[in-house]
Amino acid sequence: MAHDDAAQFRLTVVDQALRLFAERGYEATTVDEIAVAAGISRRTFFRQFRSKEDVIFADHEFQLATAQEFLARAGGDPWDAVCEAVIGVFERFTQWRDIAARRYQVVRRVPALREREIVTVFRYERLFTEFLRERLPEVPDLVRVQFTAAVTATHNYLLRRMVRGESGAEVGDLRAELAAIPRGRRTVSGPDELVLAVFPRDMPPRQVADLLTARLDNL
Repeated sequence: MAHDDAAQFRLTVVDQALRLFAERGYEATTVDEIAVAAGISRRTFFRQFRSKEDVIFADHEFQLATAQEFLARAGGDPWDAVCEAVIGVFERFTQWRDIAARRYQVVRRVPALREREIVTVFRYERLFTEFLRERLPEVPDLVRVQFTAAVTATHNYLLRRMVRGESGAEVGDLRAELAAIPRGRRTVSGPDELVLAVFPRDMPPRQVADLLTARLDNL
């Protein structure tokens, strides 16, 4: 089965499973019922998924794999590459809006699924952080972690708004918000920069020092 066909097959099963979970409840729905709704055998189900819980997050597995492939090919600025990978995830969820919306409704009612969702979010952060570690080894690790946490949180916030049908949750909104996240530490001046100041010859040294301090504080 081709990669795209396999992904579409899994999405079909996910869609049917989420419909049943929404109608009957997560605990009350059986694997056999999901298999019948999706038009597959129980054996086929377990070849693709380990459990009902795996079905709910199967599209995330595809998203993570796709984002990893994108980053492996990415050139240019690594900070921008992470943002573009996140935007790609958001765009695909926009195409699967119904699936994302149904999962949101199911997950928020089941504590165990909420915990699984937290782990899934961390996997995105870890993927992006590892990419930045490889491409930007000179950047402090805390800076990389702060960036990927902010990027992921921004995506998830707008994704929740999108599945609830709220305004200001389009791809353009995400792109604008990601652009505002600082990319590493920005220092006012580097070690090789020279500051030149000119003062009257007869100005008292104390006044020169005070003026220099005030000017440097405002740079």
